[in-house]
Amino acid sequence: MKVIATNISEPKTISWRGKEVKTGIFKYPTSEPLYLGTEDVRKDAVIDRKYHGGEHKACYLFSADYYSYWKHLYPDLDWNWGMFGENLTVLGMDENLIRIGDIYKIGTSIVQLSEPREPCYKLGAKFGDQAVLKQFIHHAHCGTYVRVLEEGEVAVNDRIELIKQSDNPLTIAAYFKMLYATTKDTKTMQLAANNEALAKEKREKWRTLLSES
Repeated sequence: MKVIATNISEPKTISWRGKEVKTGIFKYPTSEPLYLGTEDVRKDAVIDRKYHGGEHKACYLFSADYYSYWKHLYPDLDWNWGMFGENLTVLGMDENLIRIGDIYKIGTSIVQLSEPREPCYKLGAKFGDQAVLKQFIHHAHCGTYVRVLEEGEVAVNDRIELIKQSDNPLTIAAYFKMLYATTKDTKTMQLAANNEALAKEKREKWRTLLSES
């Protein structure tokens, strides 16, 4: 895997259900390296810190491999890297293979895969169609957030090198699909409940559901 675009945004105001809402999803490529901090990407707009930024969502990666799929569905949009709100657009990332807890070196930073991206209405606003949310869930190539273990700079063409694969086999795709499954798979819930790379509150949620099942 390698980085092909580094993206940031400035705050933008959109209209949602009669209210004005600020968002940082309108990202665009920059020619400069990004500095990955433990809470966010330096110089990037992070507005709603309840759902974005922080230890387990410091930086978002999305694969360029799936852009052609989305361009076919939405040919009239003004396409550029960063379209999905990702800080790093990467080549060769498959959510079916990468695991929550995997540790990678990107540029001078060290990151750990922490959780998939769950789409919200702001993605629909960017695409001009809220139907994109269900399409995003169905496609299941959701990208991944990372926890920054060691801060550092990331530039275009930097390789994404696996340092340590998680002993827990829970993949980003498996976890993402479980989030939206009507019937939750017990084995996948157990993997989530025991995956130390997931945020504590998420692990506790799955433990509670397991105890009730």
